Amino acid sequence: MDAIARKRHHESFVSGIIRENPLFVAILGMCPALAVTTTLEAAIGMGFLFSFVLICSNVLISALRKVIPEEIETPAYIVVVATFVTIVKMLCEAYLPNLYETLGVFLALIVVNCIVLGRAEAFANKNTVLDSFLDGCGNGIGYALGLVAIAFCREVLGTGMITFGDIFTFLKVNGESVHLYLLKGPTWDYSLYLFATPAGGFIVFGLIMGFLAYRANKKKDKAAAERRAKAFAAAEDKPADALSGATKPVSPAKAAPIKEGGAE
Repeated sequence: MDAIARKRHHESFVSGIIRENPLFVAILGMCPALAVTTTLEAAIGMGFLFSFVLICSNVLISALRKVIPEEIETPAYIVVVATFVTIVKMLCEAYLPNLYETLGVFLALIVVNCIVLGRAEAFANKNTVLDSFLDGCGNGIGYALGLVAIAFCREVLGTGMITFGDIFTFLKVNGESVHLYLLKGPTWDYSLYLFATPAGGFIVFGLIMGFLAYRANKKKDKAAAERRAKAFAAAEDKPADALSGATKPVSPAKAAPIKEGGAE
């Protein structure tokens, strides 16, 4: 595999995690991001199921990109995505019933999720199966990390603790859910229920977006300051004779000879 191919594969995977994060950069998939992020377990479950659907649909659509007629591309993509969503729903209902009940209708709405259909239209139908697989992994991980970040903030600020075992029952210890207390103790409680409500989802999302925008602007300002400093240093280091070269006197030996006898 040559360097260009490796760079392309690396770009396909990494771009969706940070630089082109579907949730915090493209601002896509907002409905489940605000609806299912009341608990960290629900966010992890949604992120995993979403990533599975995105990766599988990307791979299959890329493999069939030369077979699907252009006139029916979008309906074909929806059928492919709906197939994997149906598989996920059946498996989730059978093996993770608590997660299935928690996600509710938002699990079925992955069929029309703009991220899944967008990656199919913009990437999978134009690139190889490997690149489409890496693109699905990157965007799935990026979206899942976004859900986890929002859910962690909301659950900690809204309940004062992180709970494991209510949805993923295999994490229970001696039949009891595990609680990690962060803002709550035996005699004190600094949690604010507002963050557990839908309004709290908007507040947390706005705060995270503001922080990311601040970091991005600070990085741009730093790069601009470095460019200005380099330009100023280059101007100061320029030799003085380079500036006065245009007015340097011409040597008599190099002066043009004067014709004898003027014009009559």
